[in-house]
Amino acid sequence: MALSCRRAGRVCGRAALGRAELRPPAAGVAGRAEALSLARPYAVAGGGHEVNGEELLEVCWRRHFLRGGAEPRQALLWRDYLSGCHLGFGPLGVALRGNLVSQWWDSTLPFREQVLAVDAPLHGPPAAAAPQGLRLLRSEALHEALQGAGCRQEQGGRSLEEVLGAAGMLRESLLPGALAQYASCLELVNRRLPCGLAQTGVCFHSVPESEQHNKNLVRIGERTTSLLAWFSSPRTTGQWLDYWLRQRLQWWRKFAVAPSNFSSSDFQDEKGRKGFNLHYKFPWGTETIETLKNLGDTELLQMYPGDSSKLLGRDGRKNVIPHVLSASGNLDRGVLAYLFDSLQLAENPLTKKKIAQRKVLKLHPCLAPLKVALDVGKGPTTELRQV
Repeated sequence: MALSCRRAGRVCGRAALGRAELRPPAAGVAGRAEALSLARPYAVAGGGHEVNGEELLEVCWRRHFLRGGAEPRQALLWRDYLSGCHLGFGPLGVALRGNLVSQWWDSTLPFREQVLAVDAPLHGPPAAAAPQGLRLLRSEALHEALQGAGCRQEQGGRSLEEVLGAAGMLRESLLPGALAQYASCLELVNRRLPCGLAQTGVCFHSVPESEQHNKNLVRIGERTTSLLAWFSSPRTTGQWLDYWLRQRLQWWRKFAVAPSNFSSSDFQDEKGRKGFNLHYKFPWGTETIETLKNLGDTELLQMYPGDSSKLLGRDGRKNVIPHVLSASGNLDRGVLAYLFDSLQLAENPLTKKKIAQRKVLKLHPCLAPLKVALDVGKGPTTELRQV
């Protein structure tokens, strides 16, 4: 297998694992590069396993984009990687995800002067009132609570409810941590609306029962998530939702060989709040990679109960409590989407033998974990100098 850039005419301005600057290619050079590569998308070129992605899975294992193929255990399937229940990415997969995260930051922070970067811990304080959620507790404390469940309270042992109530919470979303910093960050933008808070980090989730290998044991998955919380006046919320939908869909498509595989669909939740899901079309069907939702002011008021004056932002001459737009992306699934998008069969123009075909990941230059430069010099290699 070979690693190559999707378009030779595009130049990235930073090192292999850093951020990159996109520059438009020259039409003639890009066209010649495509003609010389003679590469076709794998789904178009054919193959007996394109439906379940076995070919790409083997390529990703062999080239260390994904872990899970060489370990002494049952080989993982694509559903394990999509659900976040896997051994993690390999070295090249980590580099690819790092480049994707850098591109996300490049598209978010410089885009608006009033977008601030924030951070929050992976776990939160105990929340005894929360009926559901992933909690952190020591196995010894849980064992003692279960052993003493039938004993008397005089023995001094804590009940199971007390142990669970004192346990910290693993974060399942970046949104609560961002909303908790809204009031302090509002002062940094002189209380002007609109403004935004941006964050990336790891979140945890329970794997749905339909994806469980063992029905008696609930598995926990993890994912690298991006969040843009956008605060705007209630009268302009709908316009901003449409605006960010266009921006986010365009961002996903600009790194793709086949941009049409990225699409969007609208939805309305049980509370009547509107939003959009961004999808990628995998061989087995579409999977959601990002969700945009108009949350209104409900979450913000719940985060700051009692005193709503600290939430007021300036919209022209008026002071209003903003509505929140949430754009939350699953960057791990984004990496898998670009791996599928980039797999192509490169043919040798000098022979038509099927064995001469190579599986090539034609990743966008800004996402490719390895960058290669050729100093052709002078000689008979006219085609290489044109590329």
